[in-house]
Amino acid sequence: MGWKVAVVGATGQVGREMLNILAERQFPADDVVALASPKSIGTEVSFGETTLTVKSLEDYDFRGTDIALFSAGGSVSAKWAPKVAAAGCVVIDNSSHFRMEPDVPLIVPEVNAHALGAYAKRNIIANPNCSTAQLVVALKPLHDFARIKRVVVSTYQSVSGAGNKGMDELFNQTRALYVNDTVEPKKFSKQIAFNVIPHIDVFMDDGFTKEEWKMTAETRKIIDPDIALTATCVRVPVFVGHSESVNIEFENPITVDQAREILREAPGLMVVDRREDGGYITPLECVGDYATFVSRIRRDPTVPDGKGLALWCVSDNLRKGAALNAVQIAEILVARHLKKAA
Repeated sequence: MGWKVAVVGATGQVGREMLNILAERQFPADDVVALASPKSIGTEVSFGETTLTVKSLEDYDFRGTDIALFSAGGSVSAKWAPKVAAAGCVVIDNSSHFRMEPDVPLIVPEVNAHALGAYAKRNIIANPNCSTAQLVVALKPLHDFARIKRVVVSTYQSVSGAGNKGMDELFNQTRALYVNDTVEPKKFSKQIAFNVIPHIDVFMDDGFTKEEWKMTAETRKIIDPDIALTATCVRVPVFVGHSESVNIEFENPITVDQAREILREAPGLMVVDRREDGGYITPLECVGDYATFVSRIRRDPTVPDGKGLALWCVSDNLRKGAALNAVQIAEILVARHLKKAA
């Protein structure tokens, strides 16, 4: 007997990607249900070669559903995830709402699957921020070898990280500029077409944005609370694919060749690092791929004693950064014989 899975937020970019990946990876589900807000009732979404009709989250009875993948925003998760979990369904939540709660595991399967056992306390598992997910996949094997002290990361985040409205705004502004129409920012604080915006999420009292804080707090929770990390998060006019420039200071020496070999052997990573024109991966090339790509690995000469590296990290944020990560967690639960809902 297979599993019953619900996807909450099935009409959004990440929700649709969750359905795609469940089908692609042939998740052992006998029944997959697409859920969204009442205004989306009757909308059709693809699941492999079949089509699902979207049902209302508010009217759905989760008793008998084994796993719910949530990607409908923090307010929806805050209201519904505890209710769904109480019905005996394990919630894998893509919002930021539960990530830093001490009794909710924050999981990237390639990095800290060992922490997944703690989910039973609340029946809720959190997915990290998409920019954090790809970063920690690259950092963890290097940390295991040479122990990371400090990370400085600058992100180049695509508009799909802001959902359908973000993608629509880039498209509409680009088209408007070509025909000399007026460009009016709505989703973003400034024009995104042919521009970059050093501002993602709300500003905090210390001058960092919440997106930057998330990267710091989540990395420390997932890998090691002793890692010092500072981030600058930037929105760029790319539809899909987040990129990161990463500088790492270690406690112990590590060479470029050692780092390259470690990363090549690590799960979820692909190294494309040729020191020639085009010998690296850009966000355009990572779209549709499960892997996190690492390029431009080099020694940081500003860190003494061979204890510094710089690298470039790229991943499809809708896939690895959100949807794939959630499905991978679900796969682990099934492999560990999650107790099926009654």
